[in-house]
Amino acid sequence: MELFYDVKKIRSQFPALNRKVNGNPAIYLDGPGGTQVPKRVVDKMTDYLFYHNANAHGHFATSRECDALHEAARETMADFLNCYAEEIVFGDSSTTNNLMLTFALARNMKAGDEVIITDLDHESNRSPWRHMEERGFVIKSVKVNPDTCQLDLNDYREKLTDKTKIVALNWASNGVGTITDIKPLIDGAHNKGALTIIDAVHYAPHRPIDVKALDIDFLVCSPYKFFGPHMGVLYGKAEELKKLETYRVLVEGNTQPPEKLETGTPQFESICGSAEAVEFIADIGHDCEAWAEREHSETLAGLKGRRWYIVAGMLAIEEYEEPMAKKLRKALMQMDKVKVFGPPEGEPRTSTVSFLIEGLRAGEVARAMGDQGIFVWSGHYYAKELINEVLNLKSVGGLVRIGLAPYNTEEEIDRTIEVIKEIASKA
Repeated sequence: MELFYDVKKIRSQFPALNRKVNGNPAIYLDGPGGTQVPKRVVDKMTDYLFYHNANAHGHFATSRECDALHEAARETMADFLNCYAEEIVFGDSSTTNNLMLTFALARNMKAGDEVIITDLDHESNRSPWRHMEERGFVIKSVKVNPDTCQLDLNDYREKLTDKTKIVALNWASNGVGTITDIKPLIDGAHNKGALTIIDAVHYAPHRPIDVKALDIDFLVCSPYKFFGPHMGVLYGKAEELKKLETYRVLVEGNTQPPEKLETGTPQFESICGSAEAVEFIADIGHDCEAWAEREHSETLAGLKGRRWYIVAGMLAIEEYEEPMAKKLRKALMQMDKVKVFGPPEGEPRTSTVSFLIEGLRAGEVARAMGDQGIFVWSGHYYAKELINEVLNLKSVGGLVRIGLAPYNTEEEIDRTIEVIKEIASKA
């Protein structure tokens, strides 16, 4: 792996990785809840605050610089998703962006209109539409196979009708790592005249995204899941953004995308940091350029400039993480009392691994690991329908979730396996 991927160089950029807990080097496996941040991202944010801090659209130097940085960040994020800069919206979080989008779309809908969500999703992609039931919208949720943690595609096709106006889909499950092949589902929705909203919050840190190739109408992702600060990004097709009637302080200013969805003064420092997080990924692509050209020439064919390096960087991240995730899953599945949740081996999934130890609550396992410096999550992670209802795990406190990031090492995975084995042996 290190022949093409310099993990030592990657790790050197994350000051947090020098931490110790009870004498043990900290192992950050909490990435699905938010990755650690490289120093360059923080430097970009402080540079804005120290030298370019101003509100927008003023006739003086710092305000003009602020505007320029804002637009440059849109260009960078557009390269990340393969879209146009005017199709990029910055907001407080993906949940906030989803709520704002839901309210805007709902203004042109009526009682009896149907919306499809799924049992696999994070509540940020489900709850905004469930609130709309009070307006008479019919909300249908696609079932999940509890054995494979994959969507029931027959159920999706049965729920999709001529009355369907919105299809809100999860691309990768933040709970168990399942990746859904969304292209045929998007095509099916469009055949019925429905708009699609894709939750890519968990997908974005692990795979390259091309919203144009998939004909996505709206997509949300969160830079803090891929090395940036806490905020959200919304992509919307230009023609669909123009149609939206958004809720704003000044209703007469409700015509121009993407600002029509950015209420109040934007978080300019976080926007700068988010763009720098994408540049960090592109620099991984630079460092892995020869490998990417050799191994992924077909995927990268036709790409240019920063977009080429972003995609190359994401491919390198996937190539680096997956063997470690596979090793972890294999080791856990061989342990007594340990059950791994997610799709069968060989099926599409991220490098997130969720499990339980028989006889222990998820929080007990996470606490025992945390005391040894291994940071993992426990609970439902707001994938409540999947974990509490479909998998029926509320009584044991949900799942223990391990998420790999590009700064993790095989040595860290080895230590994690040994610690889990020790915990399981005492359960």
